[in-house]
Amino acid sequence: MTPEEFNKIGETHRKKRKEYPQNINVCTAAACVSLQSESVKEAIEEEVKKQGREKTCRVSGTGCLGPCATGPLISINDGEALYAGVSVGDAPEIVKNIDKKPVSRLVVSPDSPFFTHQERVALEHCGNIDPESLNDYLALEGYEALYEVLTTMTPVEVIEVIVQSGLRGRGGGGYPTGLKWSTVEKAVGEKKFVICNADEGDPGAFMDRSMLESDPHSIVEGMAIAGYAVGASKGYVYIRGEYPLAIKRLRNAIKQAEKRDLLGKNICGTPFSFDIELRLGAGAFVCGEETALIASIEGRRGAPRSRPPYPAEYGLWGHPTLINNVETFANVSPIIRRGADFYAAIGAGKSKGTKVFALAGSIRNTGLIEVPMGISLREIVYEIGSGIVDDRKFKAVQTGGPSGGCIPEEYLDMPVDYESLAEAGSIMGSGGMIVMDETSCMVDVARYFMDFCRTESCGKCVPCRVGTAQMYNMLTNISTGKGTMHDLQLLEELCDVLKHTSLCGLGQTSANPVLSTIRFFRDEYTAHIRDKKCPAGVCTMEHENEVVS
Repeated sequence: MTPEEFNKIGETHRKKRKEYPQNINVCTAAACVSLQSESVKEAIEEEVKKQGREKTCRVSGTGCLGPCATGPLISINDGEALYAGVSVGDAPEIVKNIDKKPVSRLVVSPDSPFFTHQERVALEHCGNIDPESLNDYLALEGYEALYEVLTTMTPVEVIEVIVQSGLRGRGGGGYPTGLKWSTVEKAVGEKKFVICNADEGDPGAFMDRSMLESDPHSIVEGMAIAGYAVGASKGYVYIRGEYPLAIKRLRNAIKQAEKRDLLGKNICGTPFSFDIELRLGAGAFVCGEETALIASIEGRRGAPRSRPPYPAEYGLWGHPTLINNVETFANVSPIIRRGADFYAAIGAGKSKGTKVFALAGSIRNTGLIEVPMGISLREIVYEIGSGIVDDRKFKAVQTGGPSGGCIPEEYLDMPVDYESLAEAGSIMGSGGMIVMDETSCMVDVARYFMDFCRTESCGKCVPCRVGTAQMYNMLTNISTGKGTMHDLQLLEELCDVLKHTSLCGLGQTSANPVLSTIRFFRDEYTAHIRDKKCPAGVCTMEHENEVVS
């Protein structure tokens, strides 16, 4: 395939999109589907026919548009207007007004801080394309980055672009992506593999699911570019079995790419070959840890192993393996197309680019957001999120899921970057962000996350298996008014043991919610212990202890 032929494909599909002066994009990601958006789409399609607009108005299903809680959402004429809370009965009025003034009662202002404070890179196509259409993706420069690297760049040059961009792994640890790619590229091995970690297990997190449902080709393209850069010809996507829509669309994208020679043998007429297979996880949280994930793909029990050796040198079936998560791969294509400088210019300090968060909890605007690194928590909570529900008082924001921490009000002006979050006792994690108000009890919050960790512990190492169960028992004692100050001291000592002796990162970070709540909300612990009172009114002091052995 020549450059002219490839460009012609993209131009052809861009012209086809422009054949329709009007378009209506209906969100068909999981959140809106659960609110009957597919019925809304069918009603609009019928109404377009009824009003004789088939040749001028294109109706498409599309990916996540952002403010999930207000769905079903639809976008009119490439974002000229966004409608929220749409019902089947709204279809006639929406179609009738497609070339007139928007239906005011449904409009969500595009000038709302929810949109104006965001910067979309990884989510650039979400809401703009039909996730089940390769042609839609090609029309918006899809696979141009892959074609460019295969025809004009060496693997080392590709890695250098990623290094210069400053991209760090978006799966939680924040390890420099370019350095990881370089390590795998230099590793000696007859075979090498690329793995996309789509085992999103944090409570309240839905970033990976939304990206895979909304723009699956961007993940496929990012993985193929990574394969070329590190010398791999095989890739696996390890995805939760609980994500049926994401699985369906990813399988469809892989099949479409294979048919157009964008995956498989001799991609785009070059010597490079790359295949992708899916592996479905059964929902074990520990399989988000990369060595446990590898064991699961190999058909063994998903349990972590000691490192080193690291997967970059000894990974899948003993071969050098590159593992990145969904958001990391979604950033690759925009970086290649727009350049490393474009990406590095976004963000702050050592945290470059943007970050996708699943904004949830006691906040007015919930949903999927992408913000520049370095934005303050206050902007996220009070501008994008529009503040706390019912004007209640802010108490904390929890980042990083069960491995993260609870950040109090005095840190609201802190920039959101890897280093600042670590200093505050939390982590970036994969992007879950839960806002809590004054009605939340922080002892109960710590107990909830410890319950999650002890339930999800694989049990391989004693500190995690026994430590999380004992900590859960102590937190239960405290939350029911039967704890002592000695329990609090012991709790802190156990946190230290887990942090420094657990086998894998999940056990090592499981104490973070407890440590951060003791650090910032110690008065709530002492109120439970000394006053036998829960300040937030959540815990029942008379509750009988549940003892876990």
